[in-house]
Amino acid sequence: MIHYHGLPITPATAAAKAIDAGHAFVSFAHSDQLSIAIELCQSFAVDNGAFSAWRSGNPITDWTAFYDWALNVKKIPSCDFAVIPDVIDGAEADNDDLLRDCPLPTWFGAPVWHMHESLERLEQLANTYVRVCIGSSGEFSTVGSQAWWSKIGQAMRILCDDMGRPICKLHGLRMLDPEIFTKLPFASADSTNIGRNVGIDNNWKVGNYQPPTKEMRAQVMRSRIEAHNAPAVWGFQMVEQGVLL
Repeated sequence: MIHYHGLPITPATAAAKAIDAGHAFVSFAHSDQLSIAIELCQSFAVDNGAFSAWRSGNPITDWTAFYDWALNVKKIPSCDFAVIPDVIDGAEADNDDLLRDCPLPTWFGAPVWHMHESLERLEQLANTYVRVCIGSSGEFSTVGSQAWWSKIGQAMRILCDDMGRPICKLHGLRMLDPEIFTKLPFASADSTNIGRNVGIDNNWKVGNYQPPTKEMRAQVMRSRIEAHNAPAVWGFQMVEQGVLL
């Protein structure tokens, strides 16, 4: 599984330690560190920035600038894929409209299936695109909750064959937590965990051997995350109310 570490990470020297010879997730909302990803990464992917805009209360409605940027970044050999624009907590029709207007080829553009959406839509996406991103939303917005695991188990029944093999590549949005991705047959996952925590000094004051710099903190977090991998197949092991999902 590819572990994509979300940018930006500050300072830039800490970002370099987090992604050097590794993998980065570059958001259109924070594209200033794209040059670091190009220079240092084995590969990187680009996000449309919809989640950041949604959280700020100013959702994007015109995606022209993003598409111009993504089509240009697509030409870089180490760029893996781009997340197709989506409407966070929107209706399925809203997101289907965005897919119809998307100029990205299906081998490069990856749609988002929001977990509050229907399993029928998920099946259609998985049979159309090379890669599908899974986003936590609605009543399933808390990754790892009981409701979340129940819905992801139902999704895996759609996404995997009888041997547990995914029918397309799966990417877990904000799911780069070993407690999550070690149980799911993801091709990749991302999070901004390093970027959010390298600068919080209180998180690093326990114990006798604490890394003294942000650069060393980034290395420690990356090492702990990348020590784990996703399974190759779905194990049909999640249980809800005594019933295997």
